[in-house]
Amino acid sequence: MPIRRSTSFEVLTVFLLVSVSLSCCSEGEESAVVTLDSIVIYKTHEWLASKPTVYFKCQGGNKTKLPDVQKVHVLYSFNGEESWQPLTEFKSKKCKRCGFYEEDSIKSDDVFEEWELCPSDFTAPDGEYVRYNKKEFNATFLCLECTAYSNVTSSSSHSHDTEKGMHAAAIILISVIVSTVLIIGMVIGYKYWQKKRREQDQARFLKLFEDGDDIEDELGLNDVI
Repeated sequence: MPIRRSTSFEVLTVFLLVSVSLSCCSEGEESAVVTLDSIVIYKTHEWLASKPTVYFKCQGGNKTKLPDVQKVHVLYSFNGEESWQPLTEFKSKKCKRCGFYEEDSIKSDDVFEEWELCPSDFTAPDGEYVRYNKKEFNATFLCLECTAYSNVTSSSSHSHDTEKGMHAAAIILISVIVSTVLIIGMVIGYKYWQKKRREQDQARFLKLFEDGDDIEDELGLNDVI
């Protein structure tokens, strides 16, 4: 019986450790999903096709076609639950090279624009990011989970600015102290030099008197007087 209890306890311990490890791994792999909220295109690039095939793609990812986007100067809005959503997802604060493109039947696909899409681009509280190109398109993205990265970036930049300000203030304070010490040292040195010079002048003056007395003694002037 004691052996069975020990074995059961060990099995239970291993099970709990595995559960905790899996939960930690799942939390570490939690991703931030990016969806397209709205888009309007201002031009098309494919002349032969009656309806353009517009898609979104990040480097190393899959194409996400936007089947509803077929006309220029029309605002297309989405609720994030479409079959082709989400556009992409972030698993860290690292940026991705993404863009909007249009399929071309003859040559390589046309590019509306390519840019670095970063989690820190999405602002709180709604996790919204607007990408505007006056000649090509105007798109609004949503990523609520990305605001965590944005807050971390802003707080770190704020702390960095604070550290820079404190560093500059410390440099100014040290410069003032050093300058003050130098000025005081120069004043004290000048006063000491003046004192030594007066002492030397007095000593030289007294020596002249002593030398004069010796000369008078040698010449016998004191006896004559």
